[in-house]
Order: sequence, then C-alpha cells, then structure tokens
Amino acid sequence: MEQYEVLVAIIERGSLSAAAKRLNRSLQSVSRALTALETDLGTELIRRTTRRLQPTPAGMILYERLRTALKEIGDARLQVKSEKTKINGLFRIGASVLFAPKFVVPCATAFMNRFPEVSIDLVLNDAVVDLIEHRLDVAIRIGDLGAISLRSKKIAELRRVLVAAPSYLARHGVPRDPDDLASHLCVVRTFGPEGDAWPLSVDGVVVRTQVKGAFRCSDAAGANAATILGAGIGLAPLWQVRQDLDEGRLELVLPQCEPPPIRVSAVWPGSLETPARTQLFVEMVSNRLAGERV
Repeated sequence: MEQYEVLVAIIERGSLSAAAKRLNRSLQSVSRALTALETDLGTELIRRTTRRLQPTPAGMILYERLRTALKEIGDARLQVKSEKTKINGLFRIGASVLFAPKFVVPCATAFMNRFPEVSIDLVLNDAVVDLIEHRLDVAIRIGDLGAISLRSKKIAELRRVLVAAPSYLARHGVPRDPDDLASHLCVVRTFGPEGDAWPLSVDGVVVRTQVKGAFRCSDAAGANAATILGAGIGLAPLWQVRQDLDEGRLELVLPQCEPPPIRVSAVWPGSLETPARTQLFVEMVSNRLAGERV
C-alpha cells in the first residue's frame, strides 16, 4: 500500500523530493520504497534522468490503475471514519435474565430516546455466550470474566448477602458464625460458580464454607422464592432481595460475614477502536449503576 502511494506521488509531483514532502516521509524512505516496488514487479517504473524523473510505459499503466484504486480506498476510509460518529442502526445487547429488566432495559430505552435512529435487540441469557456467534455488540456480564479475548470495562460491584425467612429462623434458630451453617438447611443455587461452597468473609479472609440443604435450584428467582417460603438460608445478590428485606419477608443472616462483592462488566468484541455507540451505552449503564443501591 505505501509503495503504491509512493509511486503515485512521484509521478504526480515529478520528483522524489516533492513526493517525500507530500507524503511527509524522508527522501531516503521514498527512494527505497520505489526501488522495492520495481524489484518486486521485475520492471523499471520510473526512468531517472539528470533533469527529472520520467515514468516508463509500465509505470504509467500501473499509475492509472493505482490512482483510481487509491481514491476508492481513501473514500472508503473516510466513510468508515464518519460512520463511527453516527449513533444509529441495530444495536444488539446481551444480559442476564433477572438483571436486565431492572438495570439494562431502562438504559436501553433511554439510549433509544437519546438516539432515535437506534433500534435495540436485547438478548437475555444467563449462560456465557459467544458475542460473535450471537452477533452481540455488547454484553453486560456478572462475575469473573476469566481469560477472554474481549474488551471489557468494570462498571459496578454487586453486594451479596445471606438471608432467611423469619419463619425459618423461628424454627431453626439464627446462626452466629459460619460453622453454624453446617447444622442448617441452605438453599443451593446449582447455576453459577458458588454451588454449595459459599465464600464468606471471616476476619477479613474469604473462607469457602460447605453448605447443604433439601432444596436446590438452577434459577435465581426460584432459589429466592424458596428462601422466602422458609426452605432454608439463601445466598443472593442484595439487589435481588432488597425489597423482600425492606418489607420483612427476609432477614439478614451473618451480616458480619458478608461474601465479597461480585463484579459487573461490559464486554464487547475486540477491535482497534470501540464504536462510539458502544462507548456511550457502556457509560450510560455505568452511571446508572453508580446511582443504585446494589
């Protein structure tokens, strides 16, 4: 590409020095590029004389074709750059089933109101899906990202708490420390990394505490519902059970041993530059979560 630009500049400017000035390159660099192109094609493109440079017939044939091609490439580059600043078109967003309605949907609708030429396709899935395969522009993910080849930004942390229904605590008593959980029923979420080994903070150190119970569930909403109905002690993100705590359907258990918060990230396919609409949407979600009690 650079060698072709050098040839076009030399023919149009009439000298190596003028071509170098136009391309903002050194005279030696331009001369080397021309020599490399002639060597690659096996023919002389520019005939050097004492007074000026003269393109050969082969050089003129190549110049005529390159001039058109380089103009097309330049126009395409300008179009791509201008498209970056346009906030329009279909925007596909991935998020988890429970988290999206409360936090992502308000941002998506606000985004459409701000940019009327944008349409949103929200894809809800609790599984970690491939963004390219599912044609997602951005996804909001909860938890450790691990080793991924995506660009990402941490946008929030979610508190997690242990909770139980007053009816359960009345029957089984209130645990005073993590060791007491061994004699309690716990509602175990089978979906996700925690399972039946809950990460509890003990004197500033995170300790994995084994729990057991008669009710196991692969869905967060189902696990929370069972906890409210007294099936056992549950572990849940605070935002999922805050209203139940406020209205007395649940009570905090072992608040001094609250698990470490869980990360919320925006992820999007890796590229040289992040599209403007992705940047703006991620900023909007981040700002919203900063103002929430999560």
